[in-house]
Amino acid sequence: MLNRQAMLQHLRTHAPVIAPSMLKCDFGDLHREVRALDAAGFPLLHLDVMDGHFVPNLSYGPMVIRSLRPLTETPFDAHLMISDPARYLDEFLDAGCECVTFHVETVSDPGELLERIRQRDAVAGLAVNPDTSLDAVRPWLDACDLLLMMSVHPGFGGQAFLPEVLPRVREIRELAPDGLIISMDGGISERTIADCAAVGSDVFVAGSAVFDQPDYAAARRSLSAQAASAQVSMEKSG
Repeated sequence: MLNRQAMLQHLRTHAPVIAPSMLKCDFGDLHREVRALDAAGFPLLHLDVMDGHFVPNLSYGPMVIRSLRPLTETPFDAHLMISDPARYLDEFLDAGCECVTFHVETVSDPGELLERIRQRDAVAGLAVNPDTSLDAVRPWLDACDLLLMMSVHPGFGGQAFLPEVLPRVREIRELAPDGLIISMDGGISERTIADCAAVGSDVFVAGSAVFDQPDYAAARRSLSAQAASAQVSMEKSG
């Protein structure tokens, strides 16, 4: 497992990062799926944890993640779409997650939980829903390592991308301290990834755009190439 600094360096080295959303994988053969994703060269696995309360769906928890950990050295980002992330935080870290991302909507003081994650030498991530004011995350930009901007309403895979999120990402990129990693999750595909990269996203969580394709490696290369091209254009124009 990578410690916090090594994990941050890993994400920056592999940017643009295409992170398969494991919500869309074949749960009947997780071992095969993980082997295939590793063979395709994905640098991060995005683990969607849902409690049926904060979001209207159930997925999996630390037990499943713990069983996946011996199968791969690829880092894990646990995206906690749960109502009480503080209660279960240590279980996800003990299961082998190098990054834990929780929702700003679920806690009164994100700073305390972000600091707990960093104290465990893991990457501290904060997520925000499309309809939540950015005022909710602005005070915590210096306290988190990764900001996850939801581009769908969380709870189910396969939803359509919400383009109104793009100006929000651009605003956060302009406000963000140097080094903050911005991730986008929801509706990421070959049709949307360039726009996401152009406003400053570094990590792209992709479900159907990976798992509905016959060749995972080809899907990764195509998505990464489009994101990289848009990032270069953004840098030149800036």
